[in-house]
Formats: sequence, C-alpha cells, structure tokens
Amino acid sequence: MLHLFGKVRYIVPTIKPMKTYITEFEEMDVAVGFNNMEDIERYLGIANKQPKYDIVLINIDNIKGFNNFKIEEANKNYFVTAFDVYSLKRGLEIFTGLEKNINLTKVCFSKEMSKEEDDYLNFISEKYKILWEGIIYFPIENGDLNVIYENQRVEKIKLKKLSIQYKDGLAYIVEEILENSNEAKIRKAIKVIERGV
Repeated sequence: MLHLFGKVRYIVPTIKPMKTYITEFEEMDVAVGFNNMEDIERYLGIANKQPKYDIVLINIDNIKGFNNFKIEEANKNYFVTAFDVYSLKRGLEIFTGLEKNINLTKVCFSKEMSKEEDDYLNFISEKYKILWEGIIYFPIENGDLNVIYENQRVEKIKLKKLSIQYKDGLAYIVEEILENSNEAKIRKAIKVIERGV
C-alpha cells in the first residue's frame, strides 16, 4: 500500500528527508513531495511496468494535485472534512473550475453530527460539480483527538484507545476501499493491530 501525502512529512519519521522521498511507516510506504504517479514510478524504477501497489491512497489539498494525479479517474474519492467553516470552504476550493462532475463520499468528523451540518455542506457545495454518493461519519470525541495527537507525537499508529464509534468508521471505510473483503475480516485485522501483533 502506498500513501501519498504532503503534510505527512511533519508526522511520519524519516532518517533523511529530502524534497521527494518514499519511506516505510507501520509497514506501509509513504511518498512525500511527488507531483504525479509517473514521478513515483521513476523514483522506484518501475516506469511502464506492473504497478508495485494494490492500493494507493492520495491526499489532495489543491487543484494542481487533483489534476496531476488524475483524481477523477480514481476508483473511489472521499471528501474528508471537519465541520468548521474554514475546513468546509477550504476543502471545496479544490473543486473550483472543475469541468466534469465528480462522485464523492463525505467523510465527516464532527462532535455531534446533525442534519443541519449536512444540509449546510450540501448548500455550500451546490455551485461545484460534485455528486455526493453517501456519508461516513466519525463522531470525533475529545478522547479520540487525544489519541490521534498522541499517535503523532510517538510516531506510531495505535488504535486501542480510540472509541468504538471511531473504529466502526475505520472498518466501514476500509471495507469500502477493499470491496472484496468482509466486515469480520476487517474487524479481526483491527484487533490484531490493537494488540500490536
């Protein structure tokens, strides 16, 4: 699995950070600073060959990344957001000038998800070419935020202290991405990660 993130350079440890690099973190490759998939393939020496990864997760926070990584061709696209106005409007800016409709699933982090919050997101997204496919809700609690911040500080992924609701959200989104997997297998994998086995 390959994760492509820009901001992750501040969270994922690396021995020798450069402008572009791929490092391993928790048995996953994490790519930082690349402009497109072709650059990654050249870096790995696999240009025009069979892809190395079954799953590639790409974090996009600007229109340039959206276009360079051809996000509209992805199997599944998610709009991940909190419900403060800055997060919503800044996230939607990526879709300014989009010529074709894009299907997106909402991944919403909120203390108490309400119909009003979802209605507001639907309202401010009307001018964009977005077709909402559904919603995955993470009822973020103070305890979950503390675990996330602690994970960042210790540079590890620890699930044990996360709320059941948060883990349910993780299981659901993994099941969606994997498509051919079932919920029981995913929950078993989460328990193995929790135990650190």
